[in-house]
Amino acid sequence: MKIRNRYKTLSEPVKASLWFAISNILQKGIVLFSTPIFTRLLTTEEYGSFSVFQSWYGVLTILATLNLFLGGYGRGLIEHEKDKNRLTSSLLELSTLLTTIVLAIYLSDIKLWTTTLNLSPMLMVAMFIQLYTLPAYEFWATSQRYEFRYRKLVCISILMSVGSIVLGIIAVIIFPHKLEARIYSDAICKVLVGLSLYIHIIKKGNYKIEKKYWIYGLRFNIPLVPHYLSSMILNLSDRIMINNMVSSSAAAKYSVSYTIGMMMQLITNAINNSFTPYTFIAIRDKSYEKLRKNATVLYIFVGIISILSMAFAPELIMVFAGKQYYEAVWVIPPIATSVYFIFLYSLFSNVEYYFKKTKFIAIASTFCAIINLVLNYIFIPYYGYFTAGYTTLVCYILYTVMHYIFMKKICVKENINVNLLYDFKGMIVSSTIVLGIMVLMIFTYRVIIVRYSIIVSIFALVVISRKKLIMIFITFKK
Repeated sequence: MKIRNRYKTLSEPVKASLWFAISNILQKGIVLFSTPIFTRLLTTEEYGSFSVFQSWYGVLTILATLNLFLGGYGRGLIEHEKDKNRLTSSLLELSTLLTTIVLAIYLSDIKLWTTTLNLSPMLMVAMFIQLYTLPAYEFWATSQRYEFRYRKLVCISILMSVGSIVLGIIAVIIFPHKLEARIYSDAICKVLVGLSLYIHIIKKGNYKIEKKYWIYGLRFNIPLVPHYLSSMILNLSDRIMINNMVSSSAAAKYSVSYTIGMMMQLITNAINNSFTPYTFIAIRDKSYEKLRKNATVLYIFVGIISILSMAFAPELIMVFAGKQYYEAVWVIPPIATSVYFIFLYSLFSNVEYYFKKTKFIAIASTFCAIINLVLNYIFIPYYGYFTAGYTTLVCYILYTVMHYIFMKKICVKENINVNLLYDFKGMIVSSTIVLGIMVLMIFTYRVIIVRYSIIVSIFALVVISRKKLIMIFITFKK
């Protein structure tokens, strides 16, 4: 009753933020926990090809839509509040035009693109159907968030995720061509939602196109394309390169390990979403000491959960994938460690966002994406797909260092003592410990006693520090 009464006293924006976070975690959680089902229904080659399809979809979404439904659109909803329906429909139709251009390029030489993408024309049909319709869902979802209308968004997003999984399982069991069945079952659920919202948005915009909104969208989003692509490359290029340079089976094994290694990001993203506004307020109010203390508690906590995901890697790989994927267990430690460094760089990038120095973010992401491609190209052929986990870690460490340098540069310009914001000595010690335990874990996967001794020690540390961990969330509310 106390929780219910407290919930009723929350403002609509707070309720909306809470439900958006819950929805995001549930969506990703549903996908994560469906992994054990599909790794058993599909062969490693089929699962690897499905992972590659998703990777290419992420890349082509940027090229075919410029991610018009992100940053610039949200800002446009505020600037053009009285004409938001025409803004939305105009940008959606611009997205459709861009997708048509990309489709024309693909049709100009289907054989070349089939070889390059390693995807059949049959799968590309599903790809382009989604590229045409899903932006409508993204525009609608963004507008719902800005208007704090969470009920429909939460329901539709979760139903879409559940529908994709349920229909996918049925289709894979029934149809002989299991890869196509999985991709088309996923596409059908998303397209049904996207197409209905597409019609709804165009109708509300009175079927008219405003060129000024096209110019606005292009000016805002084209400069961000290098950042979007670089981030996508850093996250997904490993699977594509492994598929092309080793095999689709190896890509599947790496994909499963990557998913498990990154599963703790569900928690770290939720933490960062809460800590970002707190950081902005702390910088504005010059409450540097509180920011420093709370950030220290958080990065130690993230370090602990990253270590735990490494520690339980053998058990997680068996539960989520089975024996045929077990050899990929050694990929999990560097990926789990990457989660820790991703959180560290997010602390630094929050400062960059506060002072609107987003060009530094683009520079860092582009440079690290190039380094990632080069390292994968050099080492994967010689040392196998396991190498991709370690090249990913190296790039995220480099990414963190670059963001620290950029943040320090900004602080100097703004006359802020950078050492007041975060405990960098503590970060170095914590990072060294996480990296050290990562190496230790790799050698203890076959020595259960040592590994479980480390796990018990971590749990004991969490219990001892539980009061500090609880206090951080109380601080957020204040």
